[in-house]
Amino acid sequence: MHKYIIMGAQGCGKGTQAELLVEAFDLVHISVGDIFRWHISNRTKLGARVRRAVKDGELVPDETVEEIVRRRLEEHDWNYGFVLDGFPRNRPQAEFFLESYDADAVINIEVPADVVLRRLLSRRLCSQCGLDYNLIYHRPVNAGVCDVCGGELIQRADDTEKAIHARLTDFYEKTRPILDLFREKRLMIDVDGTQPQDVVHAAIRQQLEEPRRSGVDN
Repeated sequence: MHKYIIMGAQGCGKGTQAELLVEAFDLVHISVGDIFRWHISNRTKLGARVRRAVKDGELVPDETVEEIVRRRLEEHDWNYGFVLDGFPRNRPQAEFFLESYDADAVINIEVPADVVLRRLLSRRLCSQCGLDYNLIYHRPVNAGVCDVCGGELIQRADDTEKAIHARLTDFYEKTRPILDLFREKRLMIDVDGTQPQDVVHAAIRQQLEEPRRSGVDN
């Protein structure tokens, strides 16, 4: 069984690499962001709490995030393991996970802030079918039109330069510091996310296959 956490700033390629690991090891991709969006679109009570926090420009409370992660992992549909994406985002969440579960590796995809900004500003979303595009890596055949359904491509509401800078600030202030906690446990894998997707995936696979020690040195 393989249990991985994948981390990095938004736009670093976590989702893509998570899906590649899913295919390689027959894992389940557990995306906290996708779970949030499902609850919001289905108008659940949990979704209402998430929507209020996002609308006010706040982070979803730790207890809500932990509840979502606990519920999802308790489904036990991950016979061969999972890739957890979008969690933890701060030290209390990291400590909750380490106390409640275990992981084989924490994969950190490093991408400079200016590259992240350029990538996120290039994202587009089909207004009809929801298919994702990126004007750098995955352009539509016809500009501004979805290849699948012909819908108009739009920029996400939260992909403004101001909003991206706010998310990056939050990541560097609250999320990056918890990487040291995972390093103490000998769980960390660091890869350069500016490289092509297949190169990044190969680097991750190579490090996953290398023996690592758990625990801190005496």
